Amino acid sequence: MTLAFPMSRKRFADLSEQEVMALAISSEEDDARIYRNWAQHLRDDYPATAAIFEAMGAEEDGHRRQLLDAYEARWGRAIPVIRREHVAGYYSRRPAWMMDNLSLETIRAEAAGMEREAAEFYARAAQGSGDAGIRKLLGDLAAAERGHEGLAGDLAEAHLDPEARASEDAANHRSFVLTWVQPGLAGLMDGSVSTLAPIFATAFATQDPWTTFLVGLAASLGAGISMGFTEAASDDGIVSGRGSPIKRGIASGVMTAVGGLGHALPYLIPDFWTATTIAIAVVFVELWAIAWIQNRWMQTPFWRATLQVVVGGGLVLAVGVLIGSG
Repeated sequence: MTLAFPMSRKRFADLSEQEVMALAISSEEDDARIYRNWAQHLRDDYPATAAIFEAMGAEEDGHRRQLLDAYEARWGRAIPVIRREHVAGYYSRRPAWMMDNLSLETIRAEAAGMEREAAEFYARAAQGSGDAGIRKLLGDLAAAERGHEGLAGDLAEAHLDPEARASEDAANHRSFVLTWVQPGLAGLMDGSVSTLAPIFATAFATQDPWTTFLVGLAASLGAGISMGFTEAASDDGIVSGRGSPIKRGIASGVMTAVGGLGHALPYLIPDFWTATTIAIAVVFVELWAIAWIQNRWMQTPFWRATLQVVVGGGLVLAVGVLIGSG
């Protein structure tokens, strides 16, 4: 039999000065590890930004050594085990598995937020310190954390020359396109085009809007689930570099369902011809949107995208109408 004991969390205001210092030491160690993990994660595709995070990790190590020296001089070498999760209301960090799939811009924004939170912590801790030396150290660290935005800028100038920044921006754009745009576009095309024939065949065969809606709903959701699982299972993204299979599966599945539902939802209107007119108008909006996305994100010439999508979709629509009418 296993007994579970609820974890007691202490308020920051109730921490002793020794506990505050122990918390600061463990926090600096954690932040240094986060920066180094980001550096390792980004090194292959974004080497210049990885160098920045390596330098920031080294800076956090320096802060930890300063804190350790001050702690040992006051209380000795035994440090209480106290971490962020032990303190109610204390700022937290994402777990490692939530950080691995962050985009480059999100990582940069996350780092800025980390420095801001650390600065606020040191400023608050300094106000509650009764030791002049520790109070000065904590105040200096608060100022240092606030100045890390400037440090990041200096490091960016040193490591991110225009060529390196352009290369990293291009890699970031490519990652976004491969992970989100391409599978989402494939899903939208499949959902918009493949459901045309069954929906409009049902519509013209039965001239019953509710039956047509149910067929469209089933076809759209079924296609979305199928496309989502197929995309996620077909490629883990490691060799191809297409990113997280879960993200790609979500993009493909959701956009497939959206593409089919766009021209199924008008059949909630009881009048058959009104619903059909609106549904056909929605189809052409969807097809033109697909052509625009292909031109905007996939660099496909607009005339070619129009020929592939609008003409192809129009043919599938015509097939559905003809079969349903026959």
